[in-house]
Amino acid sequence: MSLFNARSAWTIYKRELLRAFRTALQSILAPVLTTTLYFVVFGAAIGGQMQGGMGGVNYGAFIVPGLLLLTLLGESTSNASFGIYMPRFTGAIYELLSAPVGVAETLVGFVGAAATKSLILATIILVTASFFVDYSIAHPVYAFGYILLVSASFSLFGFILGIWADNFEKLSIVPMLILMPLTFLGGTFYSIQVLPEPWRSVAMANPVVYLVNGLRWTFYGRSDFPIVLSLGLTLLFLAICVALIAWIFKTGWRLRT
Repeated sequence: MSLFNARSAWTIYKRELLRAFRTALQSILAPVLTTTLYFVVFGAAIGGQMQGGMGGVNYGAFIVPGLLLLTLLGESTSNASFGIYMPRFTGAIYELLSAPVGVAETLVGFVGAAATKSLILATIILVTASFFVDYSIAHPVYAFGYILLVSASFSLFGFILGIWADNFEKLSIVPMLILMPLTFLGGTFYSIQVLPEPWRSVAMANPVVYLVNGLRWTFYGRSDFPIVLSLGLTLLFLAICVALIAWIFKTGWRLRT
């Protein structure tokens, strides 16, 4: 038996992707329509009144990375949490635990599918944005890698959330009441450099600020913080999520009860 059961990982991955396509109206179309409304309201309406733009970048183009990250965080977390919660809810998780499927295969299947759905959404959103604003991507390779890293990190976070939650209400608490407010206050629509003190210092305590600025750097080559700082914090978050998941599978916390 090989160390990594690719067939098992592919089976889980394919099933999760097919589930997303069966609910495409909710999982793909709805986030795209919501983001489009943001472009119309903030990019076209408000941005048209800002002559100087933001940090030397047209305001409509400035908010593209922030809106993209807003969707990535919410959808990656929600897709992964719902994906692992449903087997727990229906009892199918016991079949998965008793099958010759390791932690790596489980993560590749569930987290990989959630990250893939986020990448599909990111592509659609970027294409949609091109109809409303004229933006460019200064470092396309870095942008793709950073989007992939953020999608994977928050898919892992969503996986942990799906194991922790014991009802459907808890599944939506973190994305709606924590991630969304942090993203809105994390420089999605503005540079934190325009904030007066003490609000600038308060904003710097928001971890999403560094994620938004990291992605904004890949688009325009400028941000409020060095890209190394944003990348380092994202990798740290990824490592913490992997360590937590390893502990969960080792102890069976909320998986076998």
